[in-house]
Amino acid sequence: MSDGRYVVMGVSGCGKSLIGAMLAARLGAIFHDGDDLHPPANVAKMARGTPLTDADRAPWLDEVGRVLRVPNIVVACSALRRIYRARITEAAGAPVTFLYLRGTRATLQARVSNRPGHFMPAALLDSQLATLEEPGPEERAVTADIEQPPDAVVAALIAGLQAEGAPS
Repeated sequence: MSDGRYVVMGVSGCGKSLIGAMLAARLGAIFHDGDDLHPPANVAKMARGTPLTDADRAPWLDEVGRVLRVPNIVVACSALRRIYRARITEAAGAPVTFLYLRGTRATLQARVSNRPGHFMPAALLDSQLATLEEPGPEERAVTADIEQPPDAVVAALIAGLQAEGAPS
């Protein structure tokens, strides 16, 4: 798995940053938080509680893809729709495996409500859930249930990658 390009994806509150950093440490990979790649205008828009449009997301998705041009990397990025994942993969210029963190609305709501200082307000969770297109069988993806401790989520992702024959 040392040559892989991985995007830890899902809606706000699913644990992308935590799980992504833990997974990168386990794989000996580089970790980038996709939140840090947003242009300032996007951050300001989300902080006001305004959902991003596809046009707002385009430069951000391209930047996520550019970061993924380096092998042995994990990036935390919502990647909510199939077209976003396709755009990221195209910008990366290499296969990307998406690691989807799935949780119940109740768990997600509790988590986003307990994140003081984060630019993404809890009010946008419903918008993200409405936008979310879970990865389909035709996509390079592994799904993990977040209703378990973070170590177990990481272990489930690694087991899923091994079962899928992830790059090594």
